Order: sequence, then structure tokens, then C-alpha cells
Amino acid sequence: MSPFGPFARDEPSVGPDQIPGLHGAPVRTPVRAAGATTGPGLWPALAAGALARQLWIELYGLPGYALTLKGPAAAAFAATPRDYRPADPATGKLILSNRFTLAGLSQDIEADADPWNRPSPSRAFAVELHAFAWLPSLMLQGERGSREGLRLTLAWGQAFARWSPFAWGPEILGRRVMNLACAARRMGQAATDAERLRLADLLGRQARQLLRPPGGAAGRAERLTAAAVAGCVLAGSAGTGLRRRALTRLGRALETTVGPDGLHASHSPEAGLELLLDLLTLEDALAQLSEPTPPAVAQAMDRLTRGLRILSLPDGRLATFQGGGPSTPGRVAAALAHAEPEPEAFDPAVGPGLDGVGGFVRLRSPLMTVIADAAPPARGVWSVNACAQPAAFEIACGRDRLITGSGWTPRAADRQGLRLTPGHSTLTLGERSTAEPLGGWKSEVLGPRLAGRPLHVEVERREGEGALWLEIEHDGWVTQHGLLHQRRLYMDQRLDELRAEERLYPAPGQKEVVRAIAAPYAIRFQLEPGVSASLARDRRSILLRGASGRGWWFRTDGPDVAIEPSVHVEEGLTRRSLQIVVRGSARTDAETKIRWKLSPAGAPGDPA
Repeated sequence: MSPFGPFARDEPSVGPDQIPGLHGAPVRTPVRAAGATTGPGLWPALAAGALARQLWIELYGLPGYALTLKGPAAAAFAATPRDYRPADPATGKLILSNRFTLAGLSQDIEADADPWNRPSPSRAFAVELHAFAWLPSLMLQGERGSREGLRLTLAWGQAFARWSPFAWGPEILGRRVMNLACAARRMGQAATDAERLRLADLLGRQARQLLRPPGGAAGRAERLTAAAVAGCVLAGSAGTGLRRRALTRLGRALETTVGPDGLHASHSPEAGLELLLDLLTLEDALAQLSEPTPPAVAQAMDRLTRGLRILSLPDGRLATFQGGGPSTPGRVAAALAHAEPEPEAFDPAVGPGLDGVGGFVRLRSPLMTVIADAAPPARGVWSVNACAQPAAFEIACGRDRLITGSGWTPRAADRQGLRLTPGHSTLTLGERSTAEPLGGWKSEVLGPRLAGRPLHVEVERREGEGALWLEIEHDGWVTQHGLLHQRRLYMDQRLDELRAEERLYPAPGQKEVVRAIAAPYAIRFQLEPGVSASLARDRRSILLRGASGRGWWFRTDGPDVAIEPSVHVEEGLTRRSLQIVVRGSARTDAETKIRWKLSPAGAPGDPA
């Protein structure tokens, strides 16, 4: 018997029906992409986007526009919503020492000065600065922190009283309103009556702006949630009117943003986590006012919680797909604290070994967890942070995350190349990408949307006694090379072993059309930073070790195997890492198969 099990070349072709322990009809899930494509279909969106962008800049930039944001005055704050996101007190301590440390960079300011009328070290720094990402940490510093937060907030309000495209942009504005709303009552306690009125007026103006365009469907649920939280904080008619308007619209926005099984419309696991944390804050704020949580909000929270459980790996962090980072164990745990705890270790007798959310599929054994992206990336307005990485996966062995992706998120906006196909653990042909983000003036108008031909993906999955089967097939290479890519995964739960086959074959009707050439392929396995990789003497096996020190053998029959340098992004900062790359050539008029396997080290027959 070949060490690759059901994928041995010297055995008859094997499908799920021929694997012992697998039973029942296969579950085939065709998933088709929808939305705008490149080419002529993109121009109407560009024209409309450019016109709308200029219209709102002209309108909101008028000298008297700020007067339209006035509303009923709020002399007090009615609630202190709980921000469930863990905050690092070190950031607040540094601010009290006149140093802002954001997005991995620092900026010193003079005593009693502020950072508003000076250039920021980077755009990412400026985003976190104007989103008031530092305010929760400052609130941990007691009365002194509250006074400093109040001073900086009122200074911002004076410097940016008029609308501006950056500081008042929808995404930054939404985060700033949420952070301000959670801290307003604490800052109000350290304020004079006049300062308290100014603080309430500043919060109300920004929350009312959140209810106006632009913004679009992407991010609408997050913005409305922030506005509703601000409506809970402001006392009297100012808060009541704002809260009702935001909650009335929020239900429909959540239906669009959160899928029936809990996947965020952007397909980013981290985006779903952040929305769930916001909704938990809204639930807490409403409870402080003795108001019930709207059914649409409660249902969205239940769906997001289920999705978050499935998309979390055993190390307590998230799988990194589609522009979503891993977040932190504390953040994930805070979002799940309201739900019933899940067993820390997988037990086949307790939970399923094969499940999923949206287009993601999870396979589990006692010592191994695999999460695979088995759907096309988001399209249109939801694709600003999407990645062209079909059939990518992450693998955790025990609590060690071994195989992952580049970790690209919007915080690393200057590294758009990591959104391309080679940036994750999947197969590429000709070192090209199945799609690319918009750049230049097009990106300025529509954002860096992912543009390319809609991807067609088919998924087959099956489970039985001690065995799991997942097959993902996509047509991302048909236009360029006439080939379909099929990734077949077989997990032996009893041996904690993953066997796989990468299959490239001509698409129906393409064999006679495409000229027969050799297309170079590369199968990448991006390693988590800190994972060591040692090539064995047979030049086909690599020993992997994570933080725990436990060894796992990666083996392949690919023609060329190498360990190469790579990069991994964490919190917007780039770290060095490694990647396993299996290279070869595939004929465009014939079938090509490459097999690989991941199994625990120490088994009989392991390479030296």
C-alpha cells in the first residue's frame, strides 16, 4: 500500500464510494460567484462612484453643512455601554507620557499638545488615531485617563468641526463613534457642565452623520450599530430619536450582512467577529435602558456566534481568510463569553468531524483541524478586502497552527500583492493570480475591490466511521490555461493523518481549443511564523515543528520540493516566515496529479 493511501498512483482511481467507512450520497454544493465583473461592466460602477464621491465631497464640504447635523441638546449621558474588546493598558500609559503608539509606530507630542494638526507616521497610524482606537486603553487609566481623553476629544472636535473625506469617512467615523459612545459617560464625569455639553453635541453630530450617505451596503450594519449605541448613551430626546432611527434600519442591514449560517458578507471571519462584538455592546447598552434587544439583532448574534465557533482554531484565534486576521484569543473569548462553552478538545463522540459555515468547511480529528475556503471570494462592494485564493486552507495540529496564509488584512494596505493567489496555501499556475485588486484612480473611486472573472466552485464532502472527505474544484485557471484545479482532502481521524491530491485536468470542451503547452505550477504551504521546517534526506519529506515542539511529517511525490522564505502580516506589520513550495509542470491537454500527506512524526517508516 502506498503511503499516500487512497491517492496512490499505482492503484485504481479511488473515489469516496471506495474508501472504507465512507457512506451515503455525496453532498455536492455548487457555488457560483455573482456581481460585477471586469471589462465593460466595471465602467458604469466607476462612473457612478466617481460622480457620487464628488457630489458628497462638494455637499458635505459646504460651509453651512455642520448646521444640518444639529439636533436636540443632550445635557447628560444615559448609559455606559460595555466594550467587550480587551484593551491594552500600556497604550493609555504611553499617551499619558505624551507618546501615541498605533499600528506599530510611535509619535511623540509635546506636553498639553495634541496630535491633530501634524502629519502622522503612516496612513495606518492616522486611521487608528482618528478612529480613537486608543481611547479604550486610556479609559483604563482612571480619572487622569478620563480627563486626558476628554481633552483630546474636544481638541479633535475643534480641529475637525467641518466634514472632511478622511476624518469623517464612513469606516473611520463608525469606529470613532463606537469608541466615543463607550467612553462618553466616564469622560463626562471629569468634565465641566460646558465641556459635557460640547462632548454630547460632538457625539450626536457624528452619530447623525452615520445615518447619511455615502457608505453603501458594505459596513452599513456596523455604522448603524455604532449610531444605535450612541443613541443609547445620549440622554433625552436626542438619544431616543437617534436610537429609533438606527434600530429601524439595522434589521435589514443585518439580513444583508450576516448569512443564514453566520458568515459575514465579506467572507472575512474577523469581520464577523468584530460585528458580533459591536452587537454585544449594543445589547448591553439597551439592557441598561431596560429596553429589549430587537429580534433581528438577537438572531444575527446567534448566527455570528455559530460561525465564529467553526472559524476558530484550537489556539483560540481565527482562521485567516479573505482579508481577515487571526485576532487574539482574548478577543475571540470575549465574543463567545455570552454563549455556552464548547469543549476545548475535539471529541468524535460529542461533535461532528465535518461541518462548515458559508463557503468554509472544517475537518477535525483529535489532533488535527483543517479549515478550507470552498467558495468564490466576495464580489462588488463586499470585495474591497477579498483575496483571490481559491481552495486555500489552514491546518492546526494540536494547538500549533502549522500551515496558514500570508495573513493580509486592510491594516497592511500597502501590500496588496499578498491578496493574490500565491499569498495563501493553494495552487497557482504560471505564477499568476485568478483575480487582482483594483489600483490607481479606480481604487480611489471604488476602493481596492477584487476584480476578475467570476469564479465557479464545486464542493463535495462526505464523512463516515473515522474518515472525512472533502473535494473542492474551481475554474480559476480555465481562461488562462484551460485547466480545472481539483483539491481532494482525505482525513483519517484514527491516525490524525491528512492525505491530499492536487489534480489539474482540461475543462470539458477545452482540450481541443487550448494549445498543448507545459504550464508551470506551484503548490504553496505557507508556514506560521516560528514553525521550523527541516528537509529530510529523501528530498521529499519535511519535518515541521510548532511552538509545542511536536513533530509532523509533510511528504509529497511532487517533482521539486523546496523550503523558501516568505512573509506573514500580523497587525499590519510584516514578519519573516517560511513556505513549502512544490513545483512542476502540467500539460494543458492532459491530466496532472500531485499527492501530499501530513502525519504525526514518530510513526514506523518515517524518513530519517
